[in-house]
Amino acid sequence: MPSLIDQAWIVPIFILVFLVIVSVKVLREYERGVVFLLGRFWKVKGPGLILIFPVIQQMVRIDLRTRVLDVPQQDVISRDNVSVRVNAVVYYRVISPDHAVIQVENYEAATSQLAQTTLRSVLGQHELDEMLAEREKLNVDIQRILDEQTEAWGIKVSNVEIKKVDLDESMIRAIARQAEAERGRRAKVIDAEGELQAAQRFREAAEILSTQPQALHLRYLTTMQGLASDKTSLILFPMPLEFIEAFGRKGGSGGKDAERPQD
Repeated sequence: MPSLIDQAWIVPIFILVFLVIVSVKVLREYERGVVFLLGRFWKVKGPGLILIFPVIQQMVRIDLRTRVLDVPQQDVISRDNVSVRVNAVVYYRVISPDHAVIQVENYEAATSQLAQTTLRSVLGQHELDEMLAEREKLNVDIQRILDEQTEAWGIKVSNVEIKKVDLDESMIRAIARQAEAERGRRAKVIDAEGELQAAQRFREAAEILSTQPQALHLRYLTTMQGLASDKTSLILFPMPLEFIEAFGRKGGSGGKDAERPQD
């Protein structure tokens, strides 16, 4: 009789040990468990050692680490009707495990689809030049829109980066021609500004020289000295009119002196 009693206790003890082993769950530091009691949300548990009673309780494990979502390449038509292909990277994490489980069926797929739609919508409102030059501003706009729409799912979008903007070969050549024309325009403007400044300086110099004839003589002699030192052809004409008048006065005075002895 005692042996039969001992054997009768073996099965309940075995079942109890099995239930305890099955009920023990270990959650890491970056994990949380969303626990349902008879199908109704009960609480969020973790990290560490927790007990989940089979049949009456169920647990969904949620990872709280930041995730990297690679948004597939999207065909976007800009506001100036240019077709481009754009892909991006979205960094997000779960901040409310219960909302991520209850409010959306699959928060990863939902965030991916929302990121693709938002990327096409935001970039379609801008011109091609803005996509290429104001990428930081577009990243902030996309991140803000995603963060607002995923807040109800317990998702926090921390950063969005546009990785690459692909253009057709014809558009690349057109942009190259545009850049070349822009550089040519800037060169002409700079050349014209230089001519204007030089003309203003020449006018100021002419005004100074017109009031000081001696300065004109010195400038002419300095120029001839420079030409002679460079061993280049020496240009004597046109000469300053003051030189010619001076020589004329000397010649005239010499003729009068020659006529005086005859008198």
